[in-house]
Amino acid sequence: MRGSSHLAIGLITGVAVAGLVPGVPFSPAGIALAGFSALAPDLDHPNSRLSKRLGFAQNYVRWAFVAVAAVVAAYAQWQLTPGPDRRLAFTVALAFGLVGAAMQGEATRKLALLFTGLCTVVAGLYTGFVWLSMLGCFIALAPFTSHRSYTHTIWAAGAWTYIGHLANQSLGWHGVALFAGGGYLSHLLADSLTKAGVKWFMPVFDRSLGIPLIRTGSGSGNMLEVIICVVYGALVLGLVVGRLQF
Repeated sequence: MRGSSHLAIGLITGVAVAGLVPGVPFSPAGIALAGFSALAPDLDHPNSRLSKRLGFAQNYVRWAFVAVAAVVAAYAQWQLTPGPDRRLAFTVALAFGLVGAAMQGEATRKLALLFTGLCTVVAGLYTGFVWLSMLGCFIALAPFTSHRSYTHTIWAAGAWTYIGHLANQSLGWHGVALFAGGGYLSHLLADSLTKAGVKWFMPVFDRSLGIPLIRTGSGSGNMLEVIICVVYGALVLGLVVGRLQF
């Protein structure tokens, strides 16, 4: 499915959790978290919405390599005396410069997400939030998996839900695990309606499961996605309004 459809389904799922699960407060932040979680599995895709947003630095990664090369070269020139150490420093500078100059789109995207994830890991270690470090690990590793592989499994959904559970314990925000897990599972269920299906139990059971209704990107597929979102939204709205009345 398209990212916009996943986002819509995730937000609707967040409304369902907030409006239908007893004890979970109605929270715009929780609904937004469900929408974010619905986009998370596609961090393995180069053109996904979340991948582009979190990889905000991808256009600057190559220049960062060039900058490192310049700094190392300047250090070697002005701080090191002629000899093996200086030659090694110039070699390192040349290597960084060549890598930065030759780096193209997909490589920079992966490195940018790796950088974003590692920064999140460090932030988690600094603040003592284990869930934040686990989230950073997910962001850092997901781009290096093939599309609809490990991030599109029941195990990844369980890990994402557990991250929400730890956040719940750290922040005292009841319902985080439900918002996070519900949004993530909504993505897998939605992709199970496409012709490619989802390998829910990979690598234990390496076979796609689902109902092949939608051909992603086709005119009919786009129309079906809209219909699914509208029907799902109407159903959730009806259930929430009914619960409020009674």
